[in-house]
Amino acid sequence: MGPVEIYHERQVEALAPWRFEGITLKVYGLLARGKTLSDEMLEAGRGFVENTVLPAVEIEGNSNGLGFAIVHPGDLGLSISGHWWSQGSVLCQRFLRQPYDAATPLDTTTRPVIGCVWELDIINAETAFWRKAMMTLDPDPEAYVGQRVREGD
Repeated sequence: MGPVEIYHERQVEALAPWRFEGITLKVYGLLARGKTLSDEMLEAGRGFVENTVLPAVEIEGNSNGLGFAIVHPGDLGLSISGHWWSQGSVLCQRFLRQPYDAATPLDTTTRPVIGCVWELDIINAETAFWRKAMMTLDPDPEAYVGQRVREGD
């Protein structure tokens, strides 16, 4: 059996959405104990979205123009994920994992990672928000953007 980690709540910060041409992403900071979310981390997150996620949205097509990003300074490294909704019910993702002691990010094209248990809490909440606000007879994008995971949720 591999390593097992003790579960401790992580601080969740709901930040201002990032708005780009054609897509709005809710932004979350997710902090391990003793970690802070620096301006540099947020800049890295926004850069990852602009350089990796937005081109993927374009290539994938059928975007619903909404999604979310998670900037997660964890115990061992910084994780950044960008998620977007496509085809009305499909959640797409691009993921970056940069260990603190490594010069380059891990190759996420060959790692079958969806996210850690703390990121999955946000992903699960976001799928519920999507169903409630958007998968109805009267979809409400502003209601979706307004629903946010808060610390303790």
